[in-house]
Amino acid sequence: MGVEIERKFLLNGDEWRKLAEGTVYRQGYLSSQKERTVRVRTIADRGFLTIKGVSVGMTRLEYEYEIPVDDAVVLLDKLCEKPLIEKKRCKIDYAGFVWEVDEFFGENEGLIVAEIELESEEQQFEKPSWIGDEVSGDSRYFNSNLSKNPFSAWGK
Repeated sequence: MGVEIERKFLLNGDEWRKLAEGTVYRQGYLSSQKERTVRVRTIADRGFLTIKGVSVGMTRLEYEYEIPVDDAVVLLDKLCEKPLIEKKRCKIDYAGFVWEVDEFFGENEGLIVAEIELESEEQQFEKPSWIGDEVSGDSRYFNSNLSKNPFSAWGK
C-alpha cells in the first residue's frame, strides 16, 4: 500500500536558490474532491498519473504510475480542471532528508513552499534556516486546491 506522510512549510528568504537547479512540472486534476484526487503530471519528458486519498493528519494513501508523456499532455490540455499548476521544483538534500521547494508560476505566481516526506508523523528532522512557518494543516496550500483557488485570488 502506498502511503504519503508530508509536511509543508513557507520559506524565509532566497538562500535556498543557491542549493539546487529546478525542474519544471506541469500538473492538473481529473478529480480534486476532498475524498480523492486524481492528478496528471509531466516532469520534463515523462508523464505520471497519481491517485491520492483523503488526508488523516499528515498521512494519506498515494499511488503513482508512469504513463506515456504524450497521453499526459493530452489529458492536461483536454480533460484536467483549469487552471493547471505550473511550478519549478528544486530538490535540496539537507541533514539526511530531501526538501522539495516548489516555486509556482501562472495563476499561483509568488507562492513558494517547501515539503518534506517522512516515514512517520512523529519522525524528527532538522529544519534548514530558510524554512519558515508550517502550513501542513492549511488546505489552501494543497496543489489540488490551488487549481480551484489560485494564490493570486487569495487577497480578493
